[in-house]
Amino acid sequence: MINILFIEHDGTEHPVEVRAGGSVMQAAVSNGVPGIDADCGGSCSCATCHVYVEEKWLDKLSLIEPTEEAMLGLTADRQDNSRLSCQIPVTEELDGLVVTTPEFQF
Repeated sequence: MINILFIEHDGTEHPVEVRAGGSVMQAAVSNGVPGIDADCGGSCSCATCHVYVEEKWLDKLSLIEPTEEAMLGLTADRQDNSRLSCQIPVTEELDGLVVTTPEFQF
């Protein structure tokens, strides 16, 4: 099992345990994590699953593809560690991943 810690903008923590496969967004939605709206269902056509990835995990993620880059460009609160959680596959390598949700999803 893969452990992912979701932290809301106010510091509330939501640890989840999921199997490898699927996306970080799916892990959040299936475990009722607030702050991940996932309006497009994971097709990378909105930015409502925006998260901030803890710095030490960034080098374990794939590069941002142009579509994700375009969607992140729509978020007013983008940071250097911003990613769309629908574009982060859950792998064994990400066991212990920590992400924080922004205050608002757009």
